[in-house]
Parts: sequence; structure tokens; C-alpha cells
Amino acid sequence: AEYLPEITNESVCPVDAKEELLNECESIWQKMEECQSKLKVQGGKTLPKSDTRLSLLTTRVKALQAEYNQWQKRTPEIISNNPDVLLALGKEELQKTKNDLEMVLSIIQSKNEQLEEDLKREQQWQEEQEQVVDALNRIEEEMKTQTEQLSRKRALQQLQNKMLKVKSYKEGLLNALGEFLGEHFPIPEKGASTKKKKSFEKPAVELITLHEILEILIQKLMSTPHDPYVTINDSFWPPYIELLLRYGIALRHPEDPNRMRLEAFHM
Repeated sequence: AEYLPEITNESVCPVDAKEELLNECESIWQKMEECQSKLKVQGGKTLPKSDTRLSLLTTRVKALQAEYNQWQKRTPEIISNNPDVLLALGKEELQKTKNDLEMVLSIIQSKNEQLEEDLKREQQWQEEQEQVVDALNRIEEEMKTQTEQLSRKRALQQLQNKMLKVKSYKEGLLNALGEFLGEHFPIPEKGASTKKKKSFEKPAVELITLHEILEILIQKLMSTPHDPYVTINDSFWPPYIELLLRYGIALRHPEDPNRMRLEAFHM
């Protein structure tokens, strides 16, 4: 629209041209009134009572078809042959078109500005959402790390608790075993396993309890499982050794009867 020249009203349509145009309009109006009168006369016919609506629609279709045929046969008519009238009408039409185009241009520019603002807002919103997503991803990674650490700490704590329970249970068993052995298998009397010796000889080796023998065997088995045998010395009371061997608690070395080991019950 901005390329259209400004149309002015300096050139006014002459009086004769206006009168001629008015006369033509009156003539056309008279013809239209005549046609309208003819249509009223033709439309006054009474319709049959049966299926009145169908008859009306049929009549309307025929009228539209006739009008369509008339428009197909007609050729465009020039409003007026007067050049002054045509020039004035052309300028008026161009001015109207120019105004319409300027209005459309203004609307389109306004819509473009609105779309640009919407685009900026959407881009800003997208950036904010991306920042939120990045923050959530970082938080998720931190939570995963913390969860893994907590899981490891929890597993370690559970293992420590189990170890403490096992240790406590072990101590309880050892205490119960010590009390049982101390009550039923006391320290043997000194020199009970040796023959009577003369008064000038050295005293016999001090014997150890069955509890102490078992502790020595257990310690040897746990510290050196590849060589669990213990050498039997004079501090081991023979009845206690026979007791352990008879009930399968201990085993002799297959090649050296002076060595024995604890049966590996944990295997």
C-alpha cells in the first residue's frame, strides 16, 4: 500500500457526468422494479396442499437455476461510457483499495510485533525451563551419590552390627564353655599323671586345664589353618587328651602321635 500514490479529490466529476450517471441508475432501478413486480406476480400462484414444503423447494431450485443461467449468459456491462465518470470512480476505488491495504498492513505489523513478543517470552521460558532441568539433573546426581553413600554406610553399619552380635555371641559361648569346663573339668592335681618321684628330684610340670588346651588348639587352627597341629607336651594332662580324641573333638597326626589338631567343625 505504501507504493500507491496518494489519491486526491482535486479532480471533481463534472455536473453533466453526474446527471448522466444518475439517469442511468434510475433507469436500472426501474428495470429492477419491473422484474420484482413480475416475480411477485409469478410467485402468487397457490401451491398444492400435498407436500407443500417439497413444492416450495422445487420452485426455489428452478428459480435459482434460471437466475444462474441468466448470469452465465450476461456479459459485463460498463457503468458509463463517460471518461470523467470512469476516472472518478477509478480514483475512488483505488483510494478505497489503498485504505484497505494500509489497514491490512497495520494489522499484520501489529500481529508481527505481538508474535515477536510471544517468541521472546517463549524463548525466555525455554531458557528458564532448561535451567530448571539442569538444576534438577544436578540434584538427581547429588541424590544418587548421597543414596549410594548412605547405602554403603548402612551396609557397613549392618555388617558391624552383625559382627558385634557374632562377637558377643562368641564371647557368650566361650564364657559358657569356660564355666562348663571349669565346673566339670577342673585343674588336675599336680603330679597326678607322673610317677612318684624321690624328694630330691624337681617338681613335675604344672598341668593346664581342658579349657586352655582347647584355646591352644582353636588358636592354632585359626592362625595357621595350613598347619593346625599342636605338639603335645607334659602340660597336657593325658586323660584330657584321650577325652578329646575319643569324642572326635581332636585328631592325632597320622605320622606323629605326639601332635594333635582340632577337628575343623567350621569347614
